[in-house]
Amino acid sequence: MSFYTQKIHPGAAFPSLKLATLSGDTVDIGKPAAEYDWRLVVVYRGKHCPMCTKYLNELPSFLDQLNDIGIDVIAVSGDSKAQLERHMESLDINFPVAYGLSIEQMKALGTYISDPRSPEETDHAFSEPALFVINGDNQVQVVDISNNPFVRPELATLVKGLAWIKDPSNSYPIRGMHNEAD
Repeated sequence: MSFYTQKIHPGAAFPSLKLATLSGDTVDIGKPAAEYDWRLVVVYRGKHCPMCTKYLNELPSFLDQLNDIGIDVIAVSGDSKAQLERHMESLDINFPVAYGLSIEQMKALGTYISDPRSPEETDHAFSEPALFVINGDNQVQVVDISNNPFVRPELATLVKGLAWIKDPSNSYPIRGMHNEAD
């Protein structure tokens, strides 16, 4: 059994990954819309995951706060277009969702990848939850990668922390960049 270990590190450039949305657009998931300077990328397992549905449905209550501090939001998964269309029936969201995240793209993000437990769960390998905040220099400011659906950042704490990080008077650096050579 072999394992991949590539992870995106804090301060690294976020990879250019292009995915489709239901609106028919192709978006670079790490690039915020023109009126924002940062982007929050939520990687979720897919339609089959009730915890993902709950998390995505909680996110709109924080969207105004995120937008007010210049952070745009997108969610992405490895689901197909048809799976996302069915999932939208369970979602009450006001941010874009991209679909079709490939295994190669999951590896580029450094997410943990799982196989379905049965055909009833889903029909493809999928990414476990991850969250990335990309700053205005296309650097990974915040990264949270989980290997199961039960561990994710609590949204109220995350949004409050991002507001503090983005406040220029705090001069808060990207954390987790200790260099052994120093």
